[in-house]
Amino acid sequence: MPASYFFYDLETSGLDPKQARIMQFAGQRTDMELLPVGDPVNVLIRLTPDILPDPDSVLITGITPQATLAEGVSEAEFLKLFTRDVCQPHTTFVGYNSVRFDDEFMRYLLYRNFCDAYEWQWCDGCSRWDLIDVVRMTRALRPEGMTWPFAADGTPSNKLELLTSANGLDHGNAHDALSDIQATIAVARLIKAKQPKLYQFLFDMRDRRTVAEVVEAGQPFVYTSGSYPAEHEKTTVVIRLAPLPNRQGALVYDLRYDPMPLLKLSAQQLAERMVWQPRSAERIPFPVKALRFNRCPAVAPISVLDAASQERLRINVSAIDKHRRTLEQNPEFVQRVSKIYGTQAPKPEQSSLMGDEHRVDGQLYDGFLDDSDKQQLAHVRTTSPGILSDIIGAFHDDRLNVLLPLYKARNYPESLTNEERRAWEAFCTVRLLDGGSKSRLAKYFSHLEALANIVQIPEQQYVLEELKLYGESIMPAEQ
Repeated sequence: MPASYFFYDLETSGLDPKQARIMQFAGQRTDMELLPVGDPVNVLIRLTPDILPDPDSVLITGITPQATLAEGVSEAEFLKLFTRDVCQPHTTFVGYNSVRFDDEFMRYLLYRNFCDAYEWQWCDGCSRWDLIDVVRMTRALRPEGMTWPFAADGTPSNKLELLTSANGLDHGNAHDALSDIQATIAVARLIKAKQPKLYQFLFDMRDRRTVAEVVEAGQPFVYTSGSYPAEHEKTTVVIRLAPLPNRQGALVYDLRYDPMPLLKLSAQQLAERMVWQPRSAERIPFPVKALRFNRCPAVAPISVLDAASQERLRINVSAIDKHRRTLEQNPEFVQRVSKIYGTQAPKPEQSSLMGDEHRVDGQLYDGFLDDSDKQQLAHVRTTSPGILSDIIGAFHDDRLNVLLPLYKARNYPESLTNEERRAWEAFCTVRLLDGGSKSRLAKYFSHLEALANIVQIPEQQYVLEELKLYGESIMPAEQ
């Protein structure tokens, strides 16, 4: 199988991959010259009655729950198509901000439906790449040949719809997944044509081992990330401080900032400084960041900084070197920062007041499956829905035992026994109504009412009415 890209984009019911769902999946395979291979994929995925979409998200996409029910397929059906037609050997999966958003939704979707959440992006020569940081670094280092847009407030912006408009690229329906895919491919072609060396360099840099070589070399390097200010084109010069606790990345220090004011701070004071606050003249961002090798970070040796880039990014090479030497002379500061990151407790995934079945959707990262459970995943997917219940309890990992009844109810509701149907309805009742006036359903209707008072566009008013009808249609009979 020849190497290829698969550009893909999602439209979702919300922003949290633990709780929201994919409503539309679209993708297009191309060859390595970015020419289309085969027909595009464009699928709606049905919402299940335990899920309330975020009205703000639906207003952006225009995809109503009713559309997914009328035209969509179940998650299990979609994944059969995905694993058969999309997950081909030597595929690089590409999106626009996909590493932090789309990839996460895909992982949770696979996990909920008894598929390996990770193999699709590394097995059989597959990989992943994210074009958004490619765009950011191109703008920062080699902007020639493209027109670069600005937001309404005058700050640099790399939003896909602004980028395509500024460069005369077709993007007929922003926030439709298939249209966004075609626009992303067009942007990739433009960068490849105008800055081919940088394009190829960053494509090669998608490999975590290649990233590690640059980061671990012990020298300052250029790093582009969405967490850095737009005024500096999201780009700065950093140096590695220490490995992350799991050795899957490194802590890096932004050498724009003089470390001297931080050196005398205690571990507690440093921890307080890490808490995000609005930037002001008196409060600079905390200059330490976690760089993860497996998230396709845009990094490059400092030698790429020509004079024009230094001026554009307002990088003072002498100051950079001075700050680097200060860090080298104060290893105890590095030790304090590393210790803080190593002892930070993970945030709880969902409320502990609800039972395991209400938390399990968000527990993907609670641990890897053992080999025995991984072998059982395919057995679940090929077992007749009517006898899926016979497998409950067969897994070593309790997450899978808890997920199995939900998998059956969401994908094969017609196969539920009377007892299973009552359990499913009870689950939906708790999910939607637990908390009374603060329940998911109560907040949903309250938000719809607030939006109805301010939305003036007829198409959006129609969407809000559809959302209200959907909420009423899944409202449990007993309240």
